Amino acid sequence: MPRAPQKRRLETRAKLLSVAEEIIDTQGCSALRVEDVVEKAGVAKGTFFSHFGDKDGLLTVILGARVMGFLEEMEAAPRPQSPAEIADRLAPLLNFVAQDRVIFDLLLRYSGTTGAEVDEVITQGFIRQITMFAGWINALQAEGTLRADTDPALLAEGVQAFLNHVLAIGFCMEHADKRPPAEAILPYLERWLVR
Repeated sequence: MPRAPQKRRLETRAKLLSVAEEIIDTQGCSALRVEDVVEKAGVAKGTFFSHFGDKDGLLTVILGARVMGFLEEMEAAPRPQSPAEIADRLAPLLNFVAQDRVIFDLLLRYSGTTGAEVDEVITQGFIRQITMFAGWINALQAEGTLRADTDPALLAEGVQAFLNHVLAIGFCMEHADKRPPAEAILPYLERWLVR
């Protein structure tokens, strides 16, 4: 009995994603090429394009899922108790994004914060981060650990901005400071969150 067209389509999409993730995991996002994905998946280029539109479309699906995984881990862990612990909690996500400029560029481009292109999962990831940060900040404000003169949501948006700034500076070839991103963000967090 032949497989239903929808089931076949879902299997093909899953195969394309699996092959692309394997390439990314072994060679990095910058090395991902549509030609390699379709060859290893055993499908035509037209099939690839009908599923993802282009390479960036494929990458946004993969990157969006990975970012959500990092956020789930951060949310499941105990709440950070200081700016230093916030930086430590951000470290896995920051290190992931910092490993390849393509990741950083795509996350910013499809977040809706820097342009008209939007990916729902990536946008939700940015909103989820800010909401999580605001919750941490609100709790720490109530304990008297962080400054209480500013709305937690505004402070959370600042944390997100510093996160993006530190990652962007890390990709700047002329910037001499090549500290790990979590270490680089800590001075910003301390000055922004502590009064």
